[in-house]
Amino acid sequence: MTGTSPGTPARGPLRVGLVGYGLAGSVFHAPLIAATEGLTLDTVVTSNPERQQQARAEFGAVRIASGTDELFGRAAELDLVVIASPNKTHVPLAAAALEAGLPVVVDKPVAGTAAEARELAALAEERGLLLSVFQNRRWDNDFLTLRKLLAEGALGDVWRFESRFERWRPKPKGGWRESGDPAEIGGLLYDLGSHVVDQALVLFGPATQVYAESVVRRPGAEADDDTFIAITHADGVRSHLYVSSTAAQLGPRFRVLGSQAGYVKYGLDPQEGALREGKRPGPGWGEEDESLWGRVGSGQSPQTGGGRVEPSLPGDYPAYYAAVAKALLEGGPNPVTAHEAAAALDVLEAARRSARDGVVVSL
Repeated sequence: MTGTSPGTPARGPLRVGLVGYGLAGSVFHAPLIAATEGLTLDTVVTSNPERQQQARAEFGAVRIASGTDELFGRAAELDLVVIASPNKTHVPLAAAALEAGLPVVVDKPVAGTAAEARELAALAEERGLLLSVFQNRRWDNDFLTLRKLLAEGALGDVWRFESRFERWRPKPKGGWRESGDPAEIGGLLYDLGSHVVDQALVLFGPATQVYAESVVRRPGAEADDDTFIAITHADGVRSHLYVSSTAAQLGPRFRVLGSQAGYVKYGLDPQEGALREGKRPGPGWGEEDESLWGRVGSGQSPQTGGGRVEPSLPGDYPAYYAAVAKALLEGGPNPVTAHEAAAALDVLEAARRSARDGVVVSL
């Protein structure tokens, strides 16, 4: 095995074992791993024959393992394990990988509770291994553009950050993501909520208070499908976050209001759609049509031509795995730590309590 400590450079290419080949594994992780210099997709773990065939068709040289026991049995032949299996498996599988001496990337949410996330972080630190969380939407085009605007002071002092991740899915699809069983860690609060809360904390720092409303609206649905989270940050910024499967009219992805100007941006980053269509990172990756660029201004609605057009920076999901490779090969920083993920889980747990009890929760 090559070097695995986050502070100890290793030699590449690093051989990656990918656990899970559903939506997360096949659409996001496998293509991004394969496109990253310094990484090679060595093994895919799935017991589903159709998914095994799909992995072989897309990555001809990849090895297939039907279970994680088989994968960890040849830990010496791997340099990194990526956990892209259902949420309830994240903690036990990440712990098993760390115990086997392997660095780990875990899809979000890393755990069901902040305490579990911090226990995993402690195990990784004890073993001197990288533990990173796949928060890919830190590399969305709108998020990167907003960070640029904030760095330039283009909005003045930010007063309110509105973030919406809304869909129109009036009929539940079923499966573990929509299960009402708490053990499955399903529902939008932990699914899309993991993204919008992480983005808010990265942009505006620690939360001091959380208020939430979380409901099940669709007939036959078991888990929350329409949730609102209000965060008061330590610096005074208020974040209003919406995640929904029941939005018949989609609102702006971002509306950010400051003392000098606001930024409004509609539409989702194009990278997920491109990956779902089978496209792969290359020239022009992450670029967005100009018609979807946001606007910066004051005193008027962007829908009536107010403000100026703000070109969207290209989205850059490949940057996440490039940073993971650099961390392992050159001793670079972890792009998303488990401690950062635990801070987001503190907010999600507070939101769940707030919605259940109808109270504002102080952190």
